[in-house]
Amino acid sequence: MTPPPPLKSQISDLKSQTGGGVSVLTPKPGAEEPRKNDSLSQPGIEPTLFEMSRAGHRGTLLPKTAVSGKVDPIPDDLLRKEPACLPELAESEVVRHFTRLSKLNFSVDTGMYPLGSCTMKYNPKICESIASRRGLAGLHPYWPESRVQGALRLMFDLEKYLQEVSGMDQVTLQPSAGAHGEFLGLKLIARYFEKKGEKRTKVLLPDTAHGTNPASASMSGFEAQEFKSNGGMIDPKVLRKVVDDKVAAIMITNPNTLGLFEKEILKVAEIVHEKGGFVYGDGANLNAILGKARPGDLGFDVIQFNLHKTFSTPHGGGGPGAGPVGVKNKLSPYLPVPRIQLKEGRYSLNFGLPDSVGRVRSFYGNFMILVRAYVYILSNGSEGLKEISERAVLNANYLKQRMKDRYHVPYEDTCMHEFIASDRFQKQAQVSTLDIAKRIIDFGFHPPTIYFPLVVPGAMMIEPTESESKATLDRFAHSMNLIANEIQEDPDRVRAAPHTTPCGRVNEVLANRYPVLSWDL
Repeated sequence: MTPPPPLKSQISDLKSQTGGGVSVLTPKPGAEEPRKNDSLSQPGIEPTLFEMSRAGHRGTLLPKTAVSGKVDPIPDDLLRKEPACLPELAESEVVRHFTRLSKLNFSVDTGMYPLGSCTMKYNPKICESIASRRGLAGLHPYWPESRVQGALRLMFDLEKYLQEVSGMDQVTLQPSAGAHGEFLGLKLIARYFEKKGEKRTKVLLPDTAHGTNPASASMSGFEAQEFKSNGGMIDPKVLRKVVDDKVAAIMITNPNTLGLFEKEILKVAEIVHEKGGFVYGDGANLNAILGKARPGDLGFDVIQFNLHKTFSTPHGGGGPGAGPVGVKNKLSPYLPVPRIQLKEGRYSLNFGLPDSVGRVRSFYGNFMILVRAYVYILSNGSEGLKEISERAVLNANYLKQRMKDRYHVPYEDTCMHEFIASDRFQKQAQVSTLDIAKRIIDFGFHPPTIYFPLVVPGAMMIEPTESESKATLDRFAHSMNLIANEIQEDPDRVRAAPHTTPCGRVNEVLANRYPVLSWDL
C-alpha cells in the first residue's frame, strides 16, 4: 500500500489546483474587521458565526474543475443575482466556536444533575457502544423481516423483560416518549369502553400528579378531575367520595412526586375497580422500585415506562426517548400494531389485530433507545436492578438528612428516590427557591426541579439517583448548606447569582414564549 504524501505536500497540491490564492489558515489581505455587535463586546458571551464573519475567510478549498469545454448553462432565472449572505470563516474559527459552545453545556457527564422526577442518571458507555455498532445503527426499517430477525428478537425479548419488571401481561414498545405513552394508555382505556358501549367521561388525578397527566387525559377526550391528597398521600376516604360510574381511570404516580410511596395503593385500586374503572400508573418514578415492587402486583392495569429515565439513555436536551406501555390482558386487544410475534422459531410483525387502536408511531418506535435499554437491563441483571433502586433510595435519604437542618423539609418520613425541600427558612431573608437554584450553579451543580409539585410552596425537588458517589453527595449537601449560611450573611450575593456563567438571569417566560432562533440578515 502506497503511503499518503506528507501533509505539506497535500496542501501545496491543493493550492496549485485552486490557483494558490486562498488559505484555510489566514484571511486574505485586506479582510474586513468583524462586524460590531453586542455579543463581541461582552466577555464570556460566545458570538454567533455571523457576528464573527470576516470577508475573505474560507474554510474549504475546491479543486479546479476537470471538465473541459462548455457545459449546459444554468438558466438565468435560477442564478443568484447576489452572493448568499453566509458567514465567512476559516475552519479553525468554526471548530473553536462550536468547541467553546460545547463547554458551556451542563450534562450528566460533567456533573451531578439532581433534577427531581426526571431521574437524570449516568448513562453507562457500554450502552452507547453497543447501540452504535454497524449491525444495529445501520438497520433500515424497510428491510424484510427475514433480514432483521436479530432486531425483532431484541424487541421481543425487551417486551418480555419489561413485562417481568412491571408485572404486566403485555407490552408495546411503540410510544416515543413518556407523555406519548400516557396518551396511548388512556386511548386504550377509551377504546375498551367504546367497544363495551359504555360512556365514561372522567379521569381522576391527585393534586400531586405530574403535569403531563391532566394534559394526556384531556387529549384523550376525558375530563381531568383533580382531588386533594392528605399529608401527601391519596386518602381512600377522599377517593371514595369522587369515584363513580363515570370515572374511566385514575392516574397515579407511585412513588408520587413528593417522593413518597402510596401506602394505600392496594385499597385505592380496589375502590376504583369496584366502580369499573382502571388504574393508570405513571412510570416516571419506576427507578425507585425496580426489582422491589411490581406495579402489576399493586393493582395497576396500565403503565408507561420512561426508558430514557429508568433504563439509561441520553436524557434531556431534546434527545429521543421511548415510552413503552404495559397492560393487563383486559386491555391487550387494543394495543397498537404491529405486534412482534414468535412462531415456529421465526419473528414477524402482526398487523392483523381488529380491535387495535392502530399505529401510534412510524415503524416500530425509537429502536436505538430500545437497544440501550436492552443492554442496560442485561448488563445489570435482576440483582443489579434491585441494587439500583436500593441505592437511589439510600442516596435520597442521605441527602435529605444532610440538608434538613438548613432547609425546610415538609415531609420528614423516609422518602423514596427523591425528596422535597422548600425555601420557607430562607424567605425571612427575602431569598427564594429561584435564587438558591441559581446560586448552586456557581458550585458546579445543575439546579434541582423547582416550584414543583405545586402543593409545596417554594418546592425544590431533589433526586440524586443511584449513580452518584457519597463524595459527590457530600459536596452537594455542603454546597447547599454553604448557600444557607451565605443567605444569613450576604443575601444579595445569592439574589444576584449565578456569578460564573456567561448569562445571569433571563426572562424565562419570554425566553420560552418568544425564543429568538434566527439571525437578521
